Amino acid sequence: MLYLDNAATTPVRPEVLEAMAPYFSRWFGNPSSHHTVGEAAADALADSRARVAKVLDMRTGDVVFTAGGTEANNLAIKGIAIAAIARGARHVVTTRIEHESVLESASYLERIHGFDITRVPVDAEGVVSADAVTSAMRDDTALVSFGYANNEVGTVQDVTGIAAAVRASGSRVPLHIDAVQAAGWLPLSMKELGVDAVSLAGHKIGAPKGIGVLGVRGRIPLEPVLHGGGQERGKRSGTENVAAAVGFATALELTEAERLTSASRVARLRDEFIAHVLARVPGARLTGHAVQRLPGTASFTFAGTSGEAVLLELERRGIVSSSGSACAAGSDEASHVLVAMGTDEDVAQTAVRFTFAHSHDGSLDVVADAVADAVSAVQSGG
Repeated sequence: MLYLDNAATTPVRPEVLEAMAPYFSRWFGNPSSHHTVGEAAADALADSRARVAKVLDMRTGDVVFTAGGTEANNLAIKGIAIAAIARGARHVVTTRIEHESVLESASYLERIHGFDITRVPVDAEGVVSADAVTSAMRDDTALVSFGYANNEVGTVQDVTGIAAAVRASGSRVPLHIDAVQAAGWLPLSMKELGVDAVSLAGHKIGAPKGIGVLGVRGRIPLEPVLHGGGQERGKRSGTENVAAAVGFATALELTEAERLTSASRVARLRDEFIAHVLARVPGARLTGHAVQRLPGTASFTFAGTSGEAVLLELERRGIVSSSGSACAAGSDEASHVLVAMGTDEDVAQTAVRFTFAHSHDGSLDVVADAVADAVSAVQSGG
């Protein structure tokens, strides 16, 4: 089996498993407990936080461990927006192509707290312009939130350009980016990007599922979403998953150290794969920006062909991929991302996404051939 659904989840790296192991057994304590076993766990948690902060180029105390990218996005959007109500701000700017955790958090603010939500449109390649973002902002804007790189089509946004445009307008509105898909592929320095909050998920970079991070600058008021014991400096209550935090820090360091080499290698293989598919499959269309895209993502539509049927044919040939976001799996609706990019709903339902591992090496020609065979088999009825 060739696994090409790494945007959904990645296998846990051996180095990560090794780093985590002691915190399941010998140092299993609760980091809030004031005894030797608990203090050892607290030390490991503090060390992990500092290591993550170094990669993100921010203060250690501004790193909040969460249960994943979805919780990190919920905490950023709800937490920053609700805290801003005190200064009379009830407006959020996002885009139409965001992950469900961003869009649903915005809808929650709209329904429950009376916020106005501006969902900025994108172009046919999934790019949002800085002018569109700044034009959408108002005096009562509480937050601007958008994805660094799209999880379905792989389009990468000009984060630094958007941040610069927002600041040039004189606004100090907090900027949050969902960088779940960007980690390991793109730079993550918050200072260089010019953002105030960033969401990450461990299972996209070789850490286990169930661990994530919200990096949020301490000057940004943040209302907790989870209340209780006051862990994570009162920003996220609940006993911390120490082993997973250690695993996250280890995985993030490893992928960051390898980033430039792996991104360059995989991008070259991706481009060869895209060219081969477009040449071999009549009617195939690349979705997302042709150049400004994640190194590990290639996504297509095959008009007149069932995307789900193509996936089944590919799996029969030993290749596992997906139709888009794993968080929307099972939905009969066309991808909201592709529809927002101007794709007809019927065509959007033919989408197939291939996402490669950071470690991938070697030709993808056999995969491109399998795609051509799978589409042909579906179109011919078997």
